[in-house]
Amino acid sequence: MELSGGEIIIEALKEEGVEHIFGYPGGAVLHIYDALYKQDAVQHILVRHEQGATHAADAYARATGKPGVVLVTSGPGATNAVTGIATAFMDSVPMVIITGQVHRAMIGSDAFQEVDSVGITRPCVKHNFLVQTVEDLAPTLRKAFYVASTGRPGPVVVDVPKDITAPEVKIPFSYPRDVQMRSYNPTVSGHTGQIHKAVELLLSARRPMIYTGGGVVASEASAELTEFTQLLGYPITNTLMGLGTYPASDEQFLGMLGMHGTYEANMAMHDCDVLLAVGARFDDRVTGTTADFCPHAKIIHIDIDPASISKNIRVDVPIVGDVKQVLEVMLQAVRQTDRRAKPDDLAAWWKQINEWRATDCLAYDRNSDLIKPQFVVEKLCEVTGGDAFVASDVGQHQMFVAQFYKFNKPRRWLNSGGLGTMGFGLPGALGAKLAFPDEDVVCVTGEASIQMCIQELSTAKQFGLPVKVVNLNNRYMGMVRQWQEFNYNKRYSHSYVDALPDFVKLAESYGHVGMVIERPGDVEAALREAFAMKDRLVFMDFITDQSENVYPMIEAGKPHNVMRMRELA
Repeated sequence: MELSGGEIIIEALKEEGVEHIFGYPGGAVLHIYDALYKQDAVQHILVRHEQGATHAADAYARATGKPGVVLVTSGPGATNAVTGIATAFMDSVPMVIITGQVHRAMIGSDAFQEVDSVGITRPCVKHNFLVQTVEDLAPTLRKAFYVASTGRPGPVVVDVPKDITAPEVKIPFSYPRDVQMRSYNPTVSGHTGQIHKAVELLLSARRPMIYTGGGVVASEASAELTEFTQLLGYPITNTLMGLGTYPASDEQFLGMLGMHGTYEANMAMHDCDVLLAVGARFDDRVTGTTADFCPHAKIIHIDIDPASISKNIRVDVPIVGDVKQVLEVMLQAVRQTDRRAKPDDLAAWWKQINEWRATDCLAYDRNSDLIKPQFVVEKLCEVTGGDAFVASDVGQHQMFVAQFYKFNKPRRWLNSGGLGTMGFGLPGALGAKLAFPDEDVVCVTGEASIQMCIQELSTAKQFGLPVKVVNLNNRYMGMVRQWQEFNYNKRYSHSYVDALPDFVKLAESYGHVGMVIERPGDVEAALREAFAMKDRLVFMDFITDQSENVYPMIEAGKPHNVMRMRELA
């Protein structure tokens, strides 16, 4: 079978099991789009902005575990995609981004719509390739999918000059099965000696704590983590990216930790004597002041990426390996011994934790005449049974979802954690809905974030993606305003969002259903009405309390045990 470069790309996608590709056409990729037109195995989702394509593909990958795939043209097509590529890179999401490039003979000549896509994306990809010949195309795409989805996952850019995809140049096609990359060989199996050392340390703990992140999601290790935690009877906390890897409804779960984590999770982290960190990278939103992080603890760290070990926090027992594989070995080791933490020590530790829990750090005014955003999220969780795919944008609403939506399954919580990208929510919800058309998918957003990629309401209409949008509208960039209240003496510099559109009319103009909700008593009914409309996108504009803040809050430069708490009358 002889194929052109454009046809090779489509056949490669089929070989990789790709069903959907998100993109936007342009001159440098028209040969590829012509090849797309001639087949129906791979569905192309036409977005309205390349950033929307990358966010949709990103959330598709987060929800399914399979690499998301993007196709954009050269120049502005590639640069518009950079924010979404960086978003995926920071959160270790597998993606393959195919970017068009000018003819090979024109590279470096400042040709129309030419940018150095490889150079621009180098700091925010796991790897990137510039394809040099038609013969290199299939092997390069095979390597791209392999690199994106193995080890610590991440985005891979494949830059393809237009002449390589020309329809008149055809070569014999075969797709490689094996991948050999001399400099890339991820460690999967953890060191047996280190694993046994970790188990010994865990079983000798008096005040143990388990802290888990997005690596558990990437490794599909939620079942092993849950079994291991329940076997030991230890308290557990999740990072923002790890929510859902351990059931939030279970008594051993202390809630999220970190800057806006629960009082009990942060206090337990600060006072523990043995910490097991699983698939987490000790980022600054989790650690607070690194010098004061877990001052009494011996730390065990499991991660597939050796570069993450002792990068921010020095650990005592490092284990490099796949989280799922390591936890399986640790489970076996614990089952084979009668040793356990001393019951009296563990009981005293749980007694202390339950005293911290009694603080009720997430309490808010439930008698307010204004809609509280926390109340909306609680009702959303109730109406959806805690089982929806929830995509969010970035800000206060994101933290309220993390605190009040009880995720009991992994891959249901889709948000930009590391980069904190506004505009992620709506295209992210569309990507998840495409992957799971029969599931409830909701975008929780704010009136500032939603306007970053609101044009994707058009994409939703074209492809029949009836997600639900929960807009927590406080007429402010809420998190910016909160920091200005606390740290800038209430000088609200450019954080008020003036000249807002009528979101109901805007949604209707795109062919969707719009609602505005202004009273607490109407919140639940509106949510139930919206989710009953299975085949319509419903935009719910909840007018919320402008003064509401996210608590608890660890301010910059403070340790885990120093939190700003809400003062309720």
